[in-house]
Order: sequence, then structure tokens, then C-alpha cells
Amino acid sequence: MKKNKNKLSIIFVVVAFFTFTLAGCQNNQSGSKNAKNDNQIAVTYTLKDNKKDVSNKTVKVPKKKSTVMTGLKKAWKVQSTKGFITSIDGKKQNPKKKVYWTYTLNGKLAKKGAEQQKVNNKDKVKFTLAKMK
Repeated sequence: MKKNKNKLSIIFVVVAFFTFTLAGCQNNQSGSKNAKNDNQIAVTYTLKDNKKDVSNKTVKVPKKKSTVMTGLKKAWKVQSTKGFITSIDGKKQNPKKKVYWTYTLNGKLAKKGAEQQKVNNKDKVKFTLAKMK
């Protein structure tokens, strides 16, 4: 009888040890997920063509060093030449007709190129394909 009690005690201790160990590991994993989310920001992009919204996407990008171009390229296929965006999602500018891609950041016309303009959490970027005067 005493041997069975010792075996049960040992089994109980081993099960308890593994239960607490696994519970501790699970908490560490969720903590690393939160840390990953802390390093990401959400930026909303809108594509506009001929005065109508074509596409809307919220993109998660790294918190540090992300630019307008970072999220744009993550969401759509983008072509550029010498820092100027020439095509987004297959919609191309047409220099002969003076139709170009421009963008606003939080409702204000951009003062920097898409590769230089930094973004912050909850920024709203709107790209418009339109004729320039």
C-alpha cells in the first residue's frame, strides 16, 4: 500500500510540474504576440480613379521606418520610376494626357515622395489617379 502511495505522489508531482510548465510557456507565447503587435501600426489606404473610390485597405506595417510606399507595396502591385509612382494595381498614369498618381496624407496634399513620407498609426493615405492642370 505504501508503494502505491509513493507512486501516486510521484505521478501527482510530475503532472503538476508539467501542467505549470506548459501554462508558463503559453503565457510567454501570448506575450510575444502582443510584443509583435506593439511593433506594428495600421494605415488605411484608398485608391481613387475618376472621382470614385476604387479600393480601400487597412495595412499593418512595421512601426519604425515605414513610409507611404511600404504599405502601398504590401497591399497592391506598384511600379515606379525615379521615385514617381507610375502604376498601382495595373492602373497606369498617362503623361501624354497629363494623368498622374498623387496622394494625400490625412487629407493634406503630400509634400514628400511616397518613399520618403513616414506614416503613423491610423494614418489615412488616399491615392488619386487624375488629370493635372
